[in-house]
Amino acid sequence: MRKEDNFRTKIIGGEFKGKFIEIPNISTTRSSKGILKESLFNTLQFDIIDKNFVEVFSGSGSIGLEALSRGAGQCYFIEYNKRAYKVLQENIKKLDSSRCHHLFGDSFEKFETILEMIKRSDAKTYFYFDPPFSTRDGMDDVYDKTLELIKKVDANSCAMVIVEHMSQLDMPKEINALEQVKRKKFGRSTMTYYQPKDAL
Repeated sequence: MRKEDNFRTKIIGGEFKGKFIEIPNISTTRSSKGILKESLFNTLQFDIIDKNFVEVFSGSGSIGLEALSRGAGQCYFIEYNKRAYKVLQENIKKLDSSRCHHLFGDSFEKFETILEMIKRSDAKTYFYFDPPFSTRDGMDDVYDKTLELIKKVDANSCAMVIVEHMSQLDMPKEINALEQVKRKKFGRSTMTYYQPKDAL
């Protein structure tokens, strides 16, 4: 893979603001829109400082690395595409590999490994789910499978779950002990936020 086959995007805030990271030009991976990313981190603000941040379908890691730049303590990534994973590793090296953990493989299979890793941490965890772009149209089962992953999240150690999804999809108001607290639409994409009920 040549560098010119990649897109570039900038970290928009925090310690690494202005640094470029690469995004591979493949169908399942694309940068979350700048306006969407900005809205997400305007919502999270300083709450993520020293917390865990998990980008479940990470691609090149643009959301998790933004969280890292803004003070997240430890960041976790899962990616199954070899090209995207290689770019993710390079992006992490450019910033701060000491605070990043990355797994190669299917998010639906590796998610429990991440849950085991964060169990050893006292910090609360933010989870970001954005199922692959190429499976969005006409493949609702990817969302059903994603909801099954969210059900595995321990509400006691969870700060928030954010799901980026097709705007026409109705996300449930509750997922086990998590409750929908916010929904924001950006054209074809929408972000839905969940928090543990006892945190509300």
